Amino acid sequence: MYQTNPEKAIDSAAKYVYSKLVNTIVPHWYGTEWDFNGHTNTPNEGEIACGYFVSTTLKHLGFNLNRYKMAQQAGLTEARMLQPRANLKIFSNLSFKALKENINAVYTDGIYFVGLDNHVGYVILKDKELYFLHSSYYDDKVMIEDAEKSPCFSSNIYVFAEISTNKKLIKSWILNERLNVPAH
Repeated sequence: MYQTNPEKAIDSAAKYVYSKLVNTIVPHWYGTEWDFNGHTNTPNEGEIACGYFVSTTLKHLGFNLNRYKMAQQAGLTEARMLQPRANLKIFSNLSFKALKENINAVYTDGIYFVGLDNHVGYVILKDKELYFLHSSYYDDKVMIEDAEKSPCFSSNIYVFAEISTNKKLIKSWILNERLNVPAH
């Protein structure tokens, strides 16, 4: 389909990526134990750190990336693997209410990568609400929760990269292009 109608292919693939990640891949990971050094490749066997949770689930979704190299980066660098820095949204020193208003002003329903001060995960934006999907160092497991109530979502900085709404990233997924750690 990409050869004959690239726009339609990207739109269809974006819906597929969102649905597959949120409804098929991630649910198997719920309850997997968190550990700072965890890097299991198999849900509920061993432990998983926050960065490895993100990189491993993206790898399982079919993104062409080195899950080890991605997981070992700071949140900003991980975000830059998914989207050019100029297209990232970076928010700092905001109340949750202000952050939520800003997010809803620039994004539509979808799944996003978020890098925090010392943590990473996904944000699901659905019907103007924010849900934090991550390997929680507070609850010691992979979980999804209301972002506002999550002790792990508190941060001085929030670096957002689009996933399901990112046409360039979806095109890379379709074409199996390699996502590399960007040069600094």
